[in-house]
Amino acid sequence: MTLPSAEIKFVKSLSQKKFRDSTGLFVVEGEKMVEEALASRFRVEKVYRRTDIGEAVMARISGLSSPSPALALVHRPEDLSSGEMPAKGLFLALDGIRDPGNLGTILRIADWFGIDAVFASPDTVDVFNPKVVQATMGAIFRVHFHYADIPSLCSRALKCGGKVYGTFLDGENMYGKALDCGWEAPSVIVIGNEANGISPAVAANVSDRLFIPPYPSDDPGSESLNAAVATAVTVAEFRRQGSL
Repeated sequence: MTLPSAEIKFVKSLSQKKFRDSTGLFVVEGEKMVEEALASRFRVEKVYRRTDIGEAVMARISGLSSPSPALALVHRPEDLSSGEMPAKGLFLALDGIRDPGNLGTILRIADWFGIDAVFASPDTVDVFNPKVVQATMGAIFRVHFHYADIPSLCSRALKCGGKVYGTFLDGENMYGKALDCGWEAPSVIVIGNEANGISPAVAANVSDRLFIPPYPSDDPGSESLNAAVATAVTVAEFRRQGSL
């Protein structure tokens, strides 16, 4: 089976955000990822399989160095933008995450630890960037993700009687502090930009400043942790305390 050149060009165009935005479609690659898309709440437009279109054609439409057996075109959800803050729950707020691998890994972490929703600032990398989608390993189909005004979101969480946490070098040792997991009011964990950390506008709404201590404490070695690694360490401690 061959594909028209226009169709191949269309699939390839979805590697660019402007075409994802105009069409409302994004690309999913990999047998497992395609199966997860088909089983999810997302609407799948079309599935291409290597056994149907051949190795050469799959190589032309694939964005991977080694084309996978399956590729799907999937519709983005309509509720991508939201400033609503639920009455309770544990949430992540991403303040300018720019690296696709970091965002994808953070969604995978959120999926593993049962985060109720992930909110991201408008300048965060596009969640449907092919590199982000691939890095989520299917979590993109399970995690509730929204773009939102993060300072306003955090402010609303505080007005609801909730907490807003952020990591800072001058924060309180995370392991010696009682953490609120959002059982009765919203708890928001802010993850800052890879280079600049949490922005001043968001930091103004942080109620609890945390510090992830290095080991040994008097010889930290690296200057800081990768954003996705810091997310995993922080969320793991929230869930550990919540299970006690």
